[in-house]
Amino acid sequence: MGWIRGLWRRAWVRRPLLVAMVVGPAAVVAMVASWLSIRVLTGDRVYTAATVPPAPVGIVLGARVLPDGTPQAYLESRLQAAKTLYDTGKVRVLLVTGDNGSVQYDEVTAMRTWLTQHGVPADKVVADYAGFDTYDSCTRAARIFGVSKAIVVTQDFHVRRAIFLCTRAGIDTNGVVSPAPDNDFRYQVREVAASLKAVVDYLVQPDPKYLGRQETGVTTALASK
Repeated sequence: MGWIRGLWRRAWVRRPLLVAMVVGPAAVVAMVASWLSIRVLTGDRVYTAATVPPAPVGIVLGARVLPDGTPQAYLESRLQAAKTLYDTGKVRVLLVTGDNGSVQYDEVTAMRTWLTQHGVPADKVVADYAGFDTYDSCTRAARIFGVSKAIVVTQDFHVRRAIFLCTRAGIDTNGVVSPAPDNDFRYQVREVAASLKAVVDYLVQPDPKYLGRQETGVTTALASK
């Protein structure tokens, strides 16, 4: 044990450990507090597809696609819920937003293709190829596509953070929960960590990774018969 005491006396060892002992628990507390705050602030805005009040636009948040371009189970569940919203007249236009950060990876085309192949008219599906995360998707929906009222579609573990960020962007937002294909605890843990970033984004309001020019796709789709 003497060598441990000797090592502890060395400042280059002791200081990082002391910092970690203080910062680590503080970070955990901040993440949990952020997660709880988001749940409290958005609790009355979460619905099913059957009970949600109508809105002009449904915002469908992206998720992973398979190498062949097929939506994986979580994303397909969101698309099925979005189609239900359109079919039942709860929304008039669907804005699909996700990651198209490379030629080899394109969530948005996969989403748009799935919806049109399942009966949603192509002119009622608007694509945002720069929704690299939830904050970017919400901010671009408001600032680039001019969305002011919407229903956001995602799984239960994610929906409150999405409502929180879209509301902060200036969109009157309700959320619809799409079924989760499995009860993967990792997503719940990730969501607690992501909540802290959401609160920081809420306060700081950085520009999205890519802002770009104004798009008229949503306005045009709403105006068409």
